[in-house]
Amino acid sequence: MNNPLFNLTEFSYIRNESGSNGFVLSSKQWLEKTNAIGIAAKAGRYGGTFAHKDIAFEFATWISPELKFYLIKEFQRLKEEENNRLNLGWNLQRTLSKINYRIHTDAIQEHLIPAELPKSKINCVYASEADLLNMALFGMTAKEWRDNNPELQGNIRDYATIEQLVVLSNLESINAMLVHQGIIPSERLRQLNNMAIIQLKSLFAIGKIQKRFALLGG
Repeated sequence: MNNPLFNLTEFSYIRNESGSNGFVLSSKQWLEKTNAIGIAAKAGRYGGTFAHKDIAFEFATWISPELKFYLIKEFQRLKEEENNRLNLGWNLQRTLSKINYRIHTDAIQEHLIPAELPKSKINCVYASEADLLNMALFGMTAKEWRDNNPELQGNIRDYATIEQLVVLSNLESINAMLVHQGIIPSERLRQLNNMAIIQLKSLFAIGKIQKRFALLGG
């Protein structure tokens, strides 16, 4: 996976011969024959065989079934904790999005809904503004998403990523401000779409930096 110069031909020969009784292979021979990395063999008083932790774990789990079982259980525990943290973050952003939507709908009621409209008309206006945000962020309306995903329950926002929900929360507040300013829907959609693109790019860039930092041991 990490060594493009690894000698696969020599490795195939070693693998085929490894079952014979007379087969012997030292760490130094392994390195010379296969161009392997991750292992270092040094002779002398302070010498020895040293390996990357991934390789060391493989040898250790081969020797000790108890250690192998421990690593499997520990991996499952860490993945469960990670999933719990992700779900918590998702629910937090979903709640934040709903709170900001109240600000958003209040602005619509004050500036876009004429007096004495029947409830059905008011709901249509709300749906139109919600779809304006959907178009700005997801590139489709709620109906288009349902038509494209008839097997899924809920709505397009229920399947959004944490990054999308963060941006959606921001777009709702920004749209409320634009409504107060009397900006027409088409212009608001253009501005919101540009803002969504900029913010998502920034969030994904931050995510890549954090991932790279974690891989380097930061």
